[in-house]
Amino acid sequence: MSHRQPFAKARPGARPVRVLLIDDSPTMRRLIALSLARDPRIEVVGGAGGAAEALERIASLRPDALTLDVEMPGTSGLDLLEQLMRERPMPVVMVSSATQAGSHAAVTALALGAVDCVAKPKSYMEEDCFAGLADKLVVAAAANLGAPRCHWTGRATRAPPPAQDFDWNGSIVLIGASTGGIEAVGRVLSGFPADGPPTVVIQHMPEGFLASFAARLQGGVAPEVVLAREGLPLRRGRVAIAPGGAHHLGIAASAEGPVCRLLAQPRRNGHCPSVDVTFESALTLAPAVVAALLTGMGRDGVAGLARLRQAGAACLAQDRESAVVWGMPGAAWTSGAAGELVGLDAMAGRLLALTSRRARG
Repeated sequence: MSHRQPFAKARPGARPVRVLLIDDSPTMRRLIALSLARDPRIEVVGGAGGAAEALERIASLRPDALTLDVEMPGTSGLDLLEQLMRERPMPVVMVSSATQAGSHAAVTALALGAVDCVAKPKSYMEEDCFAGLADKLVVAAAANLGAPRCHWTGRATRAPPPAQDFDWNGSIVLIGASTGGIEAVGRVLSGFPADGPPTVVIQHMPEGFLASFAARLQGGVAPEVVLAREGLPLRRGRVAIAPGGAHHLGIAASAEGPVCRLLAQPRRNGHCPSVDVTFESALTLAPAVVAALLTGMGRDGVAGLARLRQAGAACLAQDRESAVVWGMPGAAWTSGAAGELVGLDAMAGRLLALTSRRARG
């Protein structure tokens, strides 16, 4: 027996989000349209099978948001996305297969400026094989596309601080992010030195895409980037990415220092990995924790951040101006869970200052 979350109701008087579907497969466009038609917050205004047709439909229909297939013949979805972000920035949710090639392309798309991504289902016999897409489109349509964005490429664009300049104080960094987080996390970590503080990243995205996310990060930052596994030591110069799937990521103390634990628990706040689960697992280490909530929809991480702050951790939230979606960090700030509001360009420097031997003030 399947259980489905009921669709959110449209706000009284709110205009539905007008969506254009771009996919070379008519069958895929029809499946997506059927799924979205069940949500009163969404109006599908049309479809396009390729880049040229898509540009014509965008000009004539003026949609609020797009779904865009990553892997299209001719002008690819990535090429079209890059053109749109350069000439006519607008909210885009990418649709990609969870194959190695598809996941790499989806992560590239997010770095180029797509707001979010969904994985194509393994089976189209599921009751609603695109569950969750409507929520992502509603968030995308309201995203802050005016936030300062340099579209992190996954390649180093500046030299990180020299390793010998970083005087680590023993603290670990925990970073939670969701919508808009691919670029935000990349930009933060690109400012870390090769022997920077042990760092854990919890990024909401489909499980099949996380390995590509880790690989892309590794190509653009100085520290080592790995998918977390059971018992992985958190040491300086290492960034561990929560792997998702059936497990949340926990942090535990050991004789050798903090290590990763894979926790088989139900989804939390609708997510696995959940930022709250990771933050709360680190409570016993709180005086030696620096935690940050970056751009993202919802409230995942807010409760955990509040508990960490109460236990003595330094807790930061990304500011509204630089966040693509000021949901998670906004809730952290307005609720008092975060003690500091920091812009994206200043985030790396602040995290390094709090994990150095300088005063944590």
